[in-house]
Amino acid sequence: MAAAPATRLRLLVAALLLATAVFAAHHASSAAAGAPTAAATRPGHTGHPGQPDVILVTIDTLRADAVGFGGNAKGTTPLLDRFAAGGRVFTDAHAHNVVTLPSHVNILTGLFPYQHGVRENTGFRLGAQVPTLATVLRGAGYATGAFVGGYTLSARFGLANGFDAYDDRFSSGGLDDQFSLAERRGDEVVRAALAWWREPAGKPRFLWVHLYDPHAPYAPPAPIAARFADPYLGEVAAADEFLKPLLGPLLGARAARTLLVVTADHGEARGEHGEQTHGLFAYEGTLHVPLLVWGSGVTAGRDDRPAAHVDIFPTVLAAAGVAPPADGRARPGRPLLRAWTPAERNADLYFESLSAALNRGWAPLRGLLRGGRKFIHLPQAELYDLPRDPREERNLVDADRPAVRAAFAALPRESQWPPPREAISSEEAARLRSLGYVAEGGSTTIAFGPQDDPKNLVELDRKVEQVIDAYSRGRLQQAVALARAVVQARPSMPLGHSLLAQALLQSGKDDEALEVMREARTGRVASPTLLRQLGLTLAERGSTDEARSVLTPLAAAGDSEADVALALTDSEAGRQREALTRLERLLAADPRDAGAWEVRALVELRLGHWQAARDAARRSVDLQTVRPRAWNDLGVALFQLNDIPGALDAWQRAVDLDPRLWDALWNLGVQASTHGRPAIARAALQRFIDAAPPSRYAKDLAEARRLLATLPAGSR
Repeated sequence: MAAAPATRLRLLVAALLLATAVFAAHHASSAAAGAPTAAATRPGHTGHPGQPDVILVTIDTLRADAVGFGGNAKGTTPLLDRFAAGGRVFTDAHAHNVVTLPSHVNILTGLFPYQHGVRENTGFRLGAQVPTLATVLRGAGYATGAFVGGYTLSARFGLANGFDAYDDRFSSGGLDDQFSLAERRGDEVVRAALAWWREPAGKPRFLWVHLYDPHAPYAPPAPIAARFADPYLGEVAAADEFLKPLLGPLLGARAARTLLVVTADHGEARGEHGEQTHGLFAYEGTLHVPLLVWGSGVTAGRDDRPAAHVDIFPTVLAAAGVAPPADGRARPGRPLLRAWTPAERNADLYFESLSAALNRGWAPLRGLLRGGRKFIHLPQAELYDLPRDPREERNLVDADRPAVRAAFAALPRESQWPPPREAISSEEAARLRSLGYVAEGGSTTIAFGPQDDPKNLVELDRKVEQVIDAYSRGRLQQAVALARAVVQARPSMPLGHSLLAQALLQSGKDDEALEVMREARTGRVASPTLLRQLGLTLAERGSTDEARSVLTPLAAAGDSEADVALALTDSEAGRQREALTRLERLLAADPRDAGAWEVRALVELRLGHWQAARDAARRSVDLQTVRPRAWNDLGVALFQLNDIPGALDAWQRAVDLDPRLWDALWNLGVQASTHGRPAIARAALQRFIDAAPPSRYAKDLAEARRLLATLPAGSR
């Protein structure tokens, strides 16, 4: 009988350990290049003749000056420029955050980040009790659909509430040990959105489409890449091209009852002020965003009022004739399609950038836009007169300190980070303790000085980028050396310890990695993601009691990933029933958690529940195609169910996604050699022999060499 495929616990390096390492979490462009489906104009709704269809398009990482209607003359956005010519362009529009998740929550709730509580891409989830455009419009009779292109907007972060359809299936990127997030290319997103848009609804529709394409690294598809020497602008042009099947028909007369809103979540620094991407500062390159509104009743023209993301919520509700939610929340937004009072025009606009504070322990950045001036609250404060100094080159703090003091005094107290102790719930306090921010006595313990100001840490940021670049290129010894230098330069920065541990783990130096992670934990400089990795590594090595002691406080603070890791720990300790019970609870709370389904597949395999394992693995890859470990477990389950062709196909998918998934490569090579697939077997076994670490796979390597020698040369 053929040897049973490998089902051993695979090292699960938490994806967010790396995703949070770079605020502009790097991604790989999708290889899928299918032509967009041609659009067909669909009959409008019939149930609510006075209400328009609403389409909200958000384009990730899109600078205000990268679009034609924002002044770019290189032909990047011909489609959007046509809408801008017939719609209203807000030339002074700003975001309130410079990273994706909180910016979209701002847009969809009409609330500032300190009001809804989502302050960064990781570690936060929008509460179901907070009304969104989707919940309010669905309550008013709208059909609601969302189609997103990047993992940062996965349903698990709370934005799916209120949407009849929330499509967050991703087709590329996102391997746990790479600096990437799962995503899909814009043409795939639009194709899925079109399928929903065409379905008869008999009611008005609210459609949100998010394109991730302009996010770094920039790799525009052919033939667009050949047209632009600047790959970032090529990605912008690709996003515009991808939108044609959906938006092109709106330009016809039959689309008169559609309201279209187009904006970006944030921009991209592109080297300005020493920042390469986004998430560090809040200068205009990342905070200033394009914003246009088009549709029936929209007066065409350019509008210089200080618009903001929070204005989109009341604008859409006013156009739809829907009352704002009566939930007691004071929403700062102003409808963009009516005149403003002087007080509305002169209202302060809050913004923040907390990624460096949360992920690196640097000073938090908050600020106000007030009367054309930008006030930035940092240990070394900044003030810029934007109309006269749009590149923010002349800091006017010393010239007008009274104005600076007044602006900083106007910053809402609840916007502070760490937040005031009395302003947070017990659950939030537990999570903050897990981040190292709140002492047991309840007072904040972090004091920031000039040494913590991001402006003074740009060189360290550059060193972090060098670590990531070396790691991504497979130069692991160099990555380890660079990461050690980062830790030495700033021992208090959790990210440095995470980078070093990751590089050591990938280098096969598990003992050194464990030492680094344990020291970070002892020194209270371990991020939750590093602690999750510490727990997983301990579990894999059989130290399950210590693993549980590391993971349990995180899970108690509401960290669902730590809860999944605890299930893995139980499984590794032989407590399969306990692991299954924990997973059932997690999946009841969030049935779209692809990671929990993946772990459930492993547990079901260890229980010998082949059909349940198959179904769990399939659920995982249906939710997120780029899950090589789930594909491996699917192969194991199918093998046990005597579906050999299906098993081989699943293992092939696993190793295509992750060539370093040694268990899947072993399974594929051994079983293909046994079941008449010599060419597949030869390729898989040779790759396994060439690269699998001998410290973990010595016996398997010997067997692989023996099997390879039995295969006919040049077998097909």
